[in-house]
Amino acid sequence: MSQYSQWYYDEFKQIGVDYTDIEEVQAYDLRMQKLRDAENEFNMLRELLKIKDTDLILEIGTGTGELALKLSAHCRKVVAIDISKKMLDFAKLKVESQKKANIQFYNAGFLTFENYDEPFDVIVTQLALHHLPDYWKMMALKRIYGMLKKDGKFYLRDVVFPSLIQDYDSYFNKIITDLKKSAGDKLAEETETHIRDEFSTLDWIMEGLLKNAGFCIEAVKFDGFMAGYLCKKGNVVNLL
Repeated sequence: MSQYSQWYYDEFKQIGVDYTDIEEVQAYDLRMQKLRDAENEFNMLRELLKIKDTDLILEIGTGTGELALKLSAHCRKVVAIDISKKMLDFAKLKVESQKKANIQFYNAGFLTFENYDEPFDVIVTQLALHHLPDYWKMMALKRIYGMLKKDGKFYLRDVVFPSLIQDYDSYFNKIITDLKKSAGDKLAEETETHIRDEFSTLDWIMEGLLKNAGFCIEAVKFDGFMAGYLCKKGNVVNLL
């Protein structure tokens, strides 16, 4: 990151659970396959974003590449980026095994990826923006806005905490207890790490950041502490 000023945030530093070990990456991939209905999630996303076979799509925080693979079957090209080299290595093995030719991988993140090609039709990021503090979330969202075509779509899914909770101790304790019962100790421990060490923010802050970056929020869906925002590139409004 020598091309950036000394005060620039280092998005490659380890925050939260460490996925630098390939065995941990493999375990994570298997765990996600069991916990998530990837096919149903993709079909929902495809319909929500109206993905076309001519679309150029950027996925930020691709992880083990599961979504990028599914997107690639329905669009022109997917550019998939992640700050974890181990995650990318694992994702590349998946792509090679399925002989996909329209996915490009880059070891970069929200703050460091440089797009030298045409603007994107669609940008997607899931469970990644919380790695950045709020100021740097804003910088990331402004960069995303700048990489989209006019009327381009942006989908953000991440942990977002509701602001109307009266007792956060009870709220978080219940989340951890329920996860232990439904998904096991490992995911519960990772969630504790997330709450303690990572940078998930409140709903009103996230929505303010999106609007300040220039996005029009077309739809919001909450599922517990998970939030999905469907946004469209609109005209930038300078907030005084």
